[in-house]
Amino acid sequence: MQLLAFVLIYPFLWVVSILPHRLFYCLSDIACFFIYRVFGYRRKVVQENLNLVFPEKSKEEIHRIEKDFYKHLCDMFLEMVKTMNLSKDAVSKKYKVVNPEVLLEIEKERSIIILCAHYANWEWNVSINNYVNSKGYAVYQKINNSYFDNFIRKVRARWNTTLITQAQTAKTVIQNFRNNVRATYGMVSDQSPQAHRAHYWTDFMGITVPIFNGGEALARKTGLATVFLKVSKVKRGYYKAEFIPIAINSKETKEHEITDAFLRLTEEQIKDQPEFYLWTHKRWKHRGKKPAAFAEIN
Repeated sequence: MQLLAFVLIYPFLWVVSILPHRLFYCLSDIACFFIYRVFGYRRKVVQENLNLVFPEKSKEEIHRIEKDFYKHLCDMFLEMVKTMNLSKDAVSKKYKVVNPEVLLEIEKERSIIILCAHYANWEWNVSINNYVNSKGYAVYQKINNSYFDNFIRKVRARWNTTLITQAQTAKTVIQNFRNNVRATYGMVSDQSPQAHRAHYWTDFMGITVPIFNGGEALARKTGLATVFLKVSKVKRGYYKAEFIPIAINSKETKEHEITDAFLRLTEEQIKDQPEFYLWTHKRWKHRGKKPAAFAEIN
């Protein structure tokens, strides 16, 4: 069944990936109409999240952000499909890295963990490995269909990126560190861990929730550098990426310092242009559930 699904779906995705710009985003508008207006995909979740983190905004403003978010969401998911036929040169024009010298300078001395959020276009973030000399990795969610999973791996390999699962991350980072393999690791770190497995609780957009801090833990253990990847949407189909160093030698930081810096930088982006954040995720579902054991620790 997995092979059949791949054979049936792949040709459609390939056709979508080669559509010219105007037709491509016309298809996105059509998809948005059905996803937002007809099916109302996760509208209650989106509305709850927006009202939760922006209590000061009017109903009209919340509604505007909601509509703009769904338009961007459809753009972004179709842009994932576009990746199938994007060359290095093509993606560099659509996803412009403004200061690659930041990574190039740091990687002369040590490996780097790049922390980013589900903001703007996180799928094209892997293209930053086209700008570095070290071995590029990106943490991803494995696809259940093995044929699509293998295909995605091959596509990412064109951009000098090796995909690893969350379960493989610590082993890969530690092994490369011990073998003196210079590497760059991309981690999307803003989503919610399971409450009972969280090692850190703090405020995100003014609400106390569990936080992923695995990137910081690995960086502080090995002395890797940590860098925030700030991605901005310039216009439809075009993005700008900027590297903001958090710590050059993460061993020299205090506990939670890196994670807190990452959260503040992410919040700045969300507050500036909230429509480009991933509001369909139940990010604040564990609010009010902070265990008593963390009361004095954090």
